[in-house]
Amino acid sequence: QVQLLDSGGGMVQAGGSLRLSCEASGRTIVNPTMAWFRQALGKEREFVARISGGGGAVYFSDSARGRFSITRESAKNTVYLQMNSLKPEDTGIYYCAAHSAYHFTGDNYQYWGRGTQVTVSS
Repeated sequence: QVQLLDSGGGMVQAGGSLRLSCEASGRTIVNPTMAWFRQALGKEREFVARISGGGGAVYFSDSARGRFSITRESAKNTVYLQMNSLKPEDTGIYYCAAHSAYHFTGDNYQYWGRGTQVTVSS
């Protein structure tokens, strides 16, 4: 079984930055697609960003593009989400997700972290 430990959330003022981390452990999967999703209170979970197995392909939601970046450090089985220029509407629980496919573009990820809370105050 693969475990994902997502961390790095917190409270920040609008315009600030946070870096989320997601470390994979347990059963090894080679070069999985990694992604971040978020869920605001009372809303459905939504896609934020993903990175392919080799890190060469990244994709962002419209709301994240230009403000967030996603990178991975394969040697540490860790993916990062750098969030800049944060807005109150970025508030929510952020979940890390993984799929064994090298470049997965769907929504049904196989593995999920427990989430980390991000709160952006105005």
